[in-house]
Amino acid sequence: MKKPVVRLEKVTKVYRMGEVRVFALRRIDLSIKKEEFVCIAGPSGSGKSTLLHIIGCLDKPTSGKVFLDSIDISELNSSQLAKIRGRKIGFVFQFYNLYPTLNALENVELPMMIMKVDKEKRRKKAEELLESVGLGNRLYHLPSQLSGGERQRVAIARALANDPALILADEPTGNVDSKAGEEIMEIFKELNEEGRTIVIVTHEESIIKSGIFNKIVKMKDGLIEEII
Repeated sequence: MKKPVVRLEKVTKVYRMGEVRVFALRRIDLSIKKEEFVCIAGPSGSGKSTLLHIIGCLDKPTSGKVFLDSIDISELNSSQLAKIRGRKIGFVFQFYNLYPTLNALENVELPMMIMKVDKEKRRKKAEELLESVGLGNRLYHLPSQLSGGERQRVAIARALANDPALILADEPTGNVDSKAGEEIMEIFKELNEEGRTIVIVTHEESIIKSGIFNKIVKMKDGLIEEII
């Protein structure tokens, strides 16, 4: 039986807005196993992005436990969380989060540079990753010279740079046209078939019903309504 890459135990997240307490997550229990392809679905405000940010060490729970590769990350400080993010997690965001002054190759090299990977080694790996997402002929293009779909491919290549245990994608097709969106989901499907553990947040019904996921986590009002 495959062990969990991520395990959440009674995770609650509360934000304070003046005197008001807003519950983004309410006692969430969830397990994501190695090589699973998971969709977190739900309407705006359901807590799905908050859940993804907590899994990805970008935010901490108000209460409850979060385990990533058996490490209790809910107890770690900011610098410890940053180290774990760099080593174990690859992120893909809706708006790409690429550096506008760096070309595609340099954007993909960046996470490896932060982890102090040798220059020649990281250049070679960045080239291979861009080739693998169909951008071998776009290595030296700036983000402004790429289409939305191409920018998201660069972001996927960058997410793979440090061989993460987990890839997290927040609305990865939300800023591209439907054809590019289908191509991006096909890349994620292939990565999962290669053995990558992937969690995608989306509210797009066509993606949720596409049949490519092992598990669909449906959220509403900070609660897990159903797991399919």
